[in-house]
Amino acid sequence: MIRVAVSGHRGLALDVAELIAQGVEAELERLAPSGAELVGLSCLADGADQIFATAVLNRGGHIEVIVPAEKYRDGLPEDAKAQYDNLLSRATAVHSRTHVESTSEAHMDASRFMVDSADHLIAVWDGEPARAYGGTADVVQYAQDKRLPVSVVWPVGARRD
Repeated sequence: MIRVAVSGHRGLALDVAELIAQGVEAELERLAPSGAELVGLSCLADGADQIFATAVLNRGGHIEVIVPAEKYRDGLPEDAKAQYDNLLSRATAVHSRTHVESTSEAHMDASRFMVDSADHLIAVWDGEPARAYGGTADVVQYAQDKRLPVSVVWPVGARRD
């Protein structure tokens, strides 16, 4: 069994989301070839997190959700909430953190918990510094400091707004 965590960019354009989905699927195939037991760890934010969780489930894997704060769902874009609810309902485990407000500190705390529970991190990352504390660059640095293997998925043609 392999436990794979995800950290990645949000607010992806549809064409970029399609490129990311292809990249994530290819990386999951590399890490957990057909028949291997796969557990995906995600906070289920819009963008990379939901793309990753969907890909894990489509491969027959299981997802564990890390909820950073009681009010986390409230901070998601309206168009991401239905998919969040759907994926959350399909989780085999939900790890709720102790924060109430959905802050950068709460997100980084959830990411540390996720990385500490994983065998590998997939970072859907353009390689740029984090725009705010707890962003993908910070999560990658934390994983590298913990000597957790990291795969970066950022296909040619992908861009952030």
